[in-house]
Amino acid sequence: MKNVEFSSKNGVFDINSFICECDAAVSGEPVQQEAEPTPPPAPEPSTAAVQVPVADGTDPIIYHPLEEVLCDLRMGKLILMTDDPHRENEADLVCAGQFATPQNINFMATHARGLICVPMAPERVDALGLPMQAQHNTEKHHTAFTVSVDAREGTTTGISAFERSITTMKLADPKATLDDFVQPGHCFPLRAVEGGVIRRAGHTEGTVDLLRIAGMEPVGVCCEIMKEDGTMARLGELGSFQKKYGLKACSLAQIIEHRQHTEKLIIKEEVVKLPTDFGDFMCHSYHSKVDGQTHLALVHGEIDPEKPVLCRVHSECLTGDVFASRRCDCGSQLHTAMRRVAQEGGVILYLRQEGRGIGLSAKLHAYKLQEQGLDTVDANIKLGFAPDLRDYGVGAQILRDLGVRKLRLLTNNPRKIVGLSGHGLTIEEQMPISIPAHEDNKHYLDTKRERMGHLI
Repeated sequence: MKNVEFSSKNGVFDINSFICECDAAVSGEPVQQEAEPTPPPAPEPSTAAVQVPVADGTDPIIYHPLEEVLCDLRMGKLILMTDDPHRENEADLVCAGQFATPQNINFMATHARGLICVPMAPERVDALGLPMQAQHNTEKHHTAFTVSVDAREGTTTGISAFERSITTMKLADPKATLDDFVQPGHCFPLRAVEGGVIRRAGHTEGTVDLLRIAGMEPVGVCCEIMKEDGTMARLGELGSFQKKYGLKACSLAQIIEHRQHTEKLIIKEEVVKLPTDFGDFMCHSYHSKVDGQTHLALVHGEIDPEKPVLCRVHSECLTGDVFASRRCDCGSQLHTAMRRVAQEGGVILYLRQEGRGIGLSAKLHAYKLQEQGLDTVDANIKLGFAPDLRDYGVGAQILRDLGVRKLRLLTNNPRKIVGLSGHGLTIEEQMPISIPAHEDNKHYLDTKRERMGHLI
């Protein structure tokens, strides 16, 4: 059998040696313990176990300190990674791409049953020249699939656990090039966003970030866990699964918290006095290392980390905020919030993500489609965008830098609560901003309520 080598920070491996071990196991020959297809029996719960809030259920996951999870990853073991219960409410099996053995791949296919994917750092995707599967990503959570691939050497159909192992380990090999793969194939690379879980709290980014923290190649494997009846396993239903197979678990919230405590992705540039028609504020400007934008925080009064702070997180809307456009309620919401914060104290966080993240030009094209009969959601989709592309990771870091830990959030949008609560902030209260509808924006507000879940 032709050698197919894989290079990593831990040395050089012959991928086919893993296949030989599996063949030996099938023939009854003894194999080493680490080649067993099933993870070891569950250890006794650690006294240092971390309890992370999860969705309701009678069989919850036990979370472990992040360092214990990192240790298992470095040893080539599978771990469990969960997202926010109010997001996908799912757990993925995850392992390092450089340890994507046939045994690990087969375990995912047999016991997790979801789609086995290969999360990759964006610079690794670029280095390989892998094109994206969709030019405009309209998937609900913006999961960024590239074209599927198989390794050119050492595979036939590419679908077996052995051959997907070869392909995945080759994707994790920093010496591999695009010529080492054929397209399409049976492995599904995912491109993590720049900034990782700070910008997008998804399993793709969590996998890549966790491997970076572990000092490993930022290419991993993940697979959603599906129950035997074909429905997705939720966070409150996986405790027995975890115990049966001895899996350490972490949440995306733990990864976010770790990065927030070890990295700073924003730079405070200046603080100036800003008197306005609604009251006096101190204006803090922040440069984001993630997107290069300058974001603003208007602060009135003193911030006490122990007390809930009145806060409005507002995404830029030039037409509404500056020109008082009647097509939306953005300017009215901003000014109402500024007036309340000036009276009670708090923060107005102004994020530069125009048009729910699609940009000013695209927003104006969406306006034109609305004039032709589409609503705001369908107009975005027609242009190839998701209905809402905003993220709140950078905003959460700004709030934390200001000393905010607990929020009384001025918003009608429940998605904003999810976006902020995964970043070490506690939403103590949600307070809607009631703006009366009028003839020009009634259909727009109806769409936000009926199709986007806004509490209007």
